[in-house]
Amino acid sequence: MAFFNSLSPRAVATSALLLTSFAQDALARPSPDPKAPWVKNTGLGKKKMANRLKRAIMGDKRAVETPFCSETLATEIKAPKPNVWGPLADVEVASVVEWLFAQSNLNLTVTEEAGGWDNTIQLVEAMWPNKTDVLSFVDGDGPAPTKYAHVVLNNRATEDPHYADIIVGPLPLDNATARWEPLEYPYTKKNGGKVRNLDADSDRLYLEWLFKIGASIADITLDMWNGTAIGLENDTLSIWGIDPLWQDDGEIIRWDTFWNIPTGDFDDMTLLPLGLYFSSEVSGRDPSKWQLRGWLYNNIFYETTEAFRAAYWSEGFVKNGPNVDGDWARTDQNGVVPEMDKAQGPVIVAPAGARFAVDHKEKYVEWMDWSFYVGFSRDTGPGLFDIRYKGERLVYELSLQEALAHYAGNDPMNSGTAYLDSFYGFGPYTFELVKGYDCPAYATYMNTSFYVNEETRTHIDSLCLFEYVADYPMQRHTTSDYVSVTKNTYFVIRSIATIGNYDYQQSFSFFLDGSFAVEVRASGYIQSAYFAGNEDYGFKIHDNLSGSMHDHVLNFKADFDVLGTNNSIELMTMVPVSRSYPWSAGKVRNTMALERKFIETEDESRFNWGPNSATQVLIVNENERNKHGELRGYRVLPYKGTAHLTVQNSTNLGVAAQWANHDIQITKQKNSEQKAYHAFNTQDVHDPPVNFDKYFDGESVRNEDIVLWLNLGMHHVPHTGDLPNTVQTTAHSGIQFMPSNYFDIDQSRRTVNQVRINYSNGSAEVEEFGQFKASTDGTCGGTCKLNYLPLEPEH
Repeated sequence: MAFFNSLSPRAVATSALLLTSFAQDALARPSPDPKAPWVKNTGLGKKKMANRLKRAIMGDKRAVETPFCSETLATEIKAPKPNVWGPLADVEVASVVEWLFAQSNLNLTVTEEAGGWDNTIQLVEAMWPNKTDVLSFVDGDGPAPTKYAHVVLNNRATEDPHYADIIVGPLPLDNATARWEPLEYPYTKKNGGKVRNLDADSDRLYLEWLFKIGASIADITLDMWNGTAIGLENDTLSIWGIDPLWQDDGEIIRWDTFWNIPTGDFDDMTLLPLGLYFSSEVSGRDPSKWQLRGWLYNNIFYETTEAFRAAYWSEGFVKNGPNVDGDWARTDQNGVVPEMDKAQGPVIVAPAGARFAVDHKEKYVEWMDWSFYVGFSRDTGPGLFDIRYKGERLVYELSLQEALAHYAGNDPMNSGTAYLDSFYGFGPYTFELVKGYDCPAYATYMNTSFYVNEETRTHIDSLCLFEYVADYPMQRHTTSDYVSVTKNTYFVIRSIATIGNYDYQQSFSFFLDGSFAVEVRASGYIQSAYFAGNEDYGFKIHDNLSGSMHDHVLNFKADFDVLGTNNSIELMTMVPVSRSYPWSAGKVRNTMALERKFIETEDESRFNWGPNSATQVLIVNENERNKHGELRGYRVLPYKGTAHLTVQNSTNLGVAAQWANHDIQITKQKNSEQKAYHAFNTQDVHDPPVNFDKYFDGESVRNEDIVLWLNLGMHHVPHTGDLPNTVQTTAHSGIQFMPSNYFDIDQSRRTVNQVRINYSNGSAEVEEFGQFKASTDGTCGGTCKLNYLPLEPEH
């Protein structure tokens, strides 16, 4: 802190004026913290807690799926079994919280009353049961797996603050049997489920460190940008920096930078960097012992504030321009409206209402021959379980694991940033969907819930379910006698999570031919860079702005059970060959053939998509062949482009995201290897709770219960078309799963939504295969009443 004691007279005069009311202003942390302030709110009084516990026990009717149009809602059914991946009931959460507060050895404080040196409850949610405990229940008459709560404690009443994963149960709680124990078995790090907390003093960070540094150069920021970042309500600048913090050589290093605060109502701060950076060493919990390590401006490093100030006020110092808010950064309509654009655009309708069924309580869905359960977690949002086709399970679990955004640049802010978004959590930021925009107007909706501050919060209508008709047919063929064509109707379950500046749309789609897919689209504001010297890392896209290059990599777990749990991975590659044949008159012909091999062990189970898309990845059951003798299975293939991490041996990430380095990775299913990530891996990147590399220990993956870990993603070099927001038409990635010799013929032949028009005899004869026909008596003929007025989004 010595640098505060040796300021120039100019700095002292400026800072003294600005710091007059500094101590009285306790501000919320600035952007890019999450947009829902109550998620980061540190408080719940005892009275409020008691009221919420009572409300949970007596029942709370506030959060009910809101019917948009009763005629279009899905049919209500009863799930064949309770959803063992479903959320805890409010009364279960309340009982766990109450019981934990009664455990004096945990030394817990109610969140609203907690300070930086208190222990609090960070999370209470359902502990998804082990697969080995579930199968006998969902497949037969076995007992339901015992239910437990997964709890995360934020233990800050210590010089070594840490998060602690524990499990509490069995549920429902009974004082005679209730217990808690460390949750360690699903993690590779065996230390009682603990991981250090580098964010324990986040509240003090701004008030006692960053804002004081901002005040120490207030004379410079006023001169350069006519603004300050000192913790006052009239600040026009903000300070924030890298994630994760650098964790090398026993030190914790921050790099922070200055940003212009938007002047309007739009969330465009990440487009307004100012190009001044400073480094701090912030090990330990005493801000008085933290150290300012230096300043960087215009690619020149200054070791002290005094050196930077002397240079700044010297003759010839080059001052670069700011990035300033304006219409260019705002998402409202801008520019000349295209001719005819004000006329209502096309809409798609569901004239007979929803053609699928839902058990909202159990979050169970049936569409045509498909069925599945929906789970939901704080870390990664929705996941699908027990996905079946015609009653036969294909996939035990299909769920997001982690989302990485790894940046690069010539400055320490972008070079030092590699977000792992499970730290913030997809669940709390899976907000209500905008009807008619995010999802069709006729969609059916589900609510999602998550824990925060001793209560369960619910976001209504945050999952949508709907049928859609593609703009191309499933099948068609034309001859001189007839044309045959089939509608491509498919089913979607969708959510959107807004993690800071990016909105991630996650869609699971199911098709009539037995294929299914998972897709991710991204929109929102890019995190940009200051342009000076950044030519090797991005385009110049505005006055002093660079579209900072970055990789998006999103990992999905696909636990397949193709005709049973024992499966294998067959690689079938189209290769060029030169061969002679009995009929080729002794001449060698240049052609191609198939090469086949099986993945035998985890030592060879990490690879990328083959060149020229020539290699098919097939999940097969070697004990099940079709009537032609071919192995029955499913093929995994890129759907809308995929990506893995470009950076090798990331300095930022250590071994915290080893899942990001390949397109496809296969492991033997284990209860101890449930996830590719841990939400707090960023807190200890060199020794994280889950080191994915350790899953690969040479075990057999042939004729075993296997798990595929698949990466979706995009290599993103933002350009002017990313202003003001990235668009989902191009920021798009997906993986598709399609039957391979699994059925005898294409399953879409079963639909009646097809037509064959015969015209061989000179007149058209139309075969409609018994599909719905409109009535001739002037009634709706069983369809819902249609309203063609444009839909206004709800507020």
